Amino acid sequence: MQVTPLIWIITIAVTIAFFVYEFFAHVRKPHEPTIGESARWSAFYIGLALLFGVGIGMVSGWDFGGQYFAGYLTEKVLSVDNLFVFLLLMSAFAVPKAYQQKVLMIGIIIALVLRGAFIAVGATLIENFSWVFYLFGALLLFLAWRQAFASHDSDPADNRFMRFLRRHLAVTDEYHGDRLTVRKDGRRFVTPMLLTIVAISLIDVVFAVDSIPAIYGLTSEAYIVFTANAFALMGLRQLFFLIGGLLQRLVYLTQGLAVILAFIGVKLVFHALHVNELPFINGGHPVEWIPEIPTWFSLTFIGAVIVVAAVASLAKTRGGRAGVAAEEAADAELTKDAPPAH
Repeated sequence: MQVTPLIWIITIAVTIAFFVYEFFAHVRKPHEPTIGESARWSAFYIGLALLFGVGIGMVSGWDFGGQYFAGYLTEKVLSVDNLFVFLLLMSAFAVPKAYQQKVLMIGIIIALVLRGAFIAVGATLIENFSWVFYLFGALLLFLAWRQAFASHDSDPADNRFMRFLRRHLAVTDEYHGDRLTVRKDGRRFVTPMLLTIVAISLIDVVFAVDSIPAIYGLTSEAYIVFTANAFALMGLRQLFFLIGGLLQRLVYLTQGLAVILAFIGVKLVFHALHVNELPFINGGHPVEWIPEIPTWFSLTFIGAVIVVAAVASLAKTRGGRAGVAAEEAADAELTKDAPPAH
């Protein structure tokens, strides 16, 4: 895939322009987005991402187009899982709904910058060291295991680092609009808004470690890696407000992501064996009988896992909600039939 420096410059400039527009058009004035606003912009960004993938397929070939779609799907699902953590964080810090957009926007921008840096490092490593595929594969298998047994029960507002900040910084108990610091009685205080942004930045680092090796397992093209990540992050703010309630019902999303990460980890190990140069493995020669997993299979597998995880989650939670409703109705009936207390 031939990507000239000019195309890189235009792509990065357009990406920055989108986020600048987002900030001044939607985030600068604090408000809680409506469902209609969130739905329209979510559909716009998803449609734009799909059109971009079609463009890659038509210009550079459908193998690269398939790599983009597989990468975009993986990064989008990882982003939805990240939204669940963002939801916990917003709740833990009691961020007013009018200011949640600003926190999300700052977190998304930091995520894009971090992922851009990780993409550059990853591309350099892959170009110079073929053994890095072993490292990425092992990392993804570990992340898959961690994801399968992940727990969202910890309080992001009361972890060790947050307690350290509260001990060493003067923090107000209440929000002061969307300000990060405030002066009271001649003394400078930081607000909970600043702590929230620090927490979301730390989470972004973890997310970047998850997402970049995952997409490099689907494509070695840095341009596809960057654009898939950028489009996955675009519209994430609107998606947060659109599916906030639905997030609680995606109970199998974590397990689905674990399966996807494990699959990509195995794919990376297979590729590492196929291009092997390590002297203590097969005498430093490629293991030619190891198959390369084709792009079409990766795309199909990832799409199938997403659909199964979503359908199974909604089916389970629908049953659970029906059960709760039945129990409440039964309790009400018993209360109605019970003799009056004397």
